[in-house]
Amino acid sequence: MLSQAWYARLPTEQSHPRTRALDRCTPEQLAGLMAAEERRVARAVQTQRRAIGRAIRLITDILSRGGRLWFVGAGTSGRLGVLEAAECPPTFGTPPALVQAIIAGGRAAVFRSREGAEDDRAAARRIVRARVRRGDAVVGIAASGVTPFVAEAVRDARRQGARTIFITCHPRAPRLAEVTIALSVGPEVLTGSTRLKAGSATKLVLNCLTLGAMVRLGKTHGHLMVDVRPTSRKLRARALRIIRTFTGGSEPQAARALLAARGRTKVAILMARRGLTYRQAAQRLTVVHGSLQRALTGR
Repeated sequence: MLSQAWYARLPTEQSHPRTRALDRCTPEQLAGLMAAEERRVARAVQTQRRAIGRAIRLITDILSRGGRLWFVGAGTSGRLGVLEAAECPPTFGTPPALVQAIIAGGRAAVFRSREGAEDDRAAARRIVRARVRRGDAVVGIAASGVTPFVAEAVRDARRQGARTIFITCHPRAPRLAEVTIALSVGPEVLTGSTRLKAGSATKLVLNCLTLGAMVRLGKTHGHLMVDVRPTSRKLRARALRIIRTFTGGSEPQAARALLAARGRTKVAILMARRGLTYRQAAQRLTVVHGSLQRALTGR
């Protein structure tokens, strides 16, 4: 059991010398202070670009071999993992099972804080053993670097043969995983409130990991979201613009192509550009592991 004094020494629990009069700031001063502090986030992530690069390569390798990606966290860290997993299907056209999240306290903790759940090591072991398998990738997220639920989940995932990554805002946290991304964001404006700079830094890293892996897996073409699922008016409009970018056709023509492609943007592009049937286009994409570039050029 860690002592109260030990917790007080964590970087995420330190007081910020410039925010001691936070309760006397005007709203404008508070906004300026927050903006100034958030500038540290990008610098902190930049210093960890090599570790982030290793993590992206690890995740790409796992997903290309049929493994799955898991985010594990408690509190804000857990919710950020849930958000990242939820955004992958509409953005990259991935099946929901490919990228998933585990949050201490279960689904209810997404909407209402259950802070005590972060100390439950036994629950972490049960969940990991029930859901994670050899050949998966597990990303543990813990701003403090010592969250028991997350630490136990990462350790147990390694024991089961999963590859592991750890994201923390404690630069000297124990190295629990194969790849550790340790972000130095400094004390929070509100002492100990890691939903602030630590949350921003964590979200930026998670964005890097999913986007980086999906780019390497051929889920994008240049900067275009060619695997977008047109599940709303906005996303449908985006899909049609992307199709028109490749074909030069009108919006009605793009709409017909998308319908013929059963809502699969990348297939619609290939059908229109190469005069293929749905089956032919889908098969060609399968052969080149989903790369639109390779499907179009034949390389």
